[in-house]
Amino acid sequence: MKRSELEHIIRAASAVTNHPDIVVIGSQALLAQFPDAPEELLTSIEADVFPKRRPDLSIQIDGAIGERSLFHETFGYYAHGVDDTTATLPAGWADRLVPIRNENTGGATGWCLKVHDLAASKLYAGRDKDMHFVRVRVRRRMVKPDILKARLDAMPVDPDQHELLRKRFDRLLNE
Repeated sequence: MKRSELEHIIRAASAVTNHPDIVVIGSQALLAQFPDAPEELLTSIEADVFPKRRPDLSIQIDGAIGERSLFHETFGYYAHGVDDTTATLPAGWADRLVPIRNENTGGATGWCLKVHDLAASKLYAGRDKDMHFVRVRVRRRMVKPDILKARLDAMPVDPDQHELLRKRFDRLLNE
């Protein structure tokens, strides 16, 4: 997904829900800080979004501009309506959101996860595609290991899960 496509999704999600602030929590959130991110990080055709003050309206996003919608068929990408509990995120993530607001967002603001918060969430998820995503960002110096470690320490998980996160983090750094 390109930055302009994410901006289109932000505009459309805002119009569908009649809310000007849309949170982007999935992998495409990196486009706020890295509008020209490497192609290997832009393979997804979906953006995980929800209205900032009304996450319960995400179902409207799924219905209007979600997978298999006319929007998806027309443009080749779509929004996945999620909520603020979809991803496990470090404490304070909402205070660090990065805005996208320009002509292409039509007056709406996309509030995107900072790359370190996103990387921590991806490490927690631990799927192969998530690990690859973080690995590439560390390798390309888009993520600073010391900040990522601090975000991992701020994850709201039990001690066993923290230990697993530390092992995943160490393994990434030693590859």
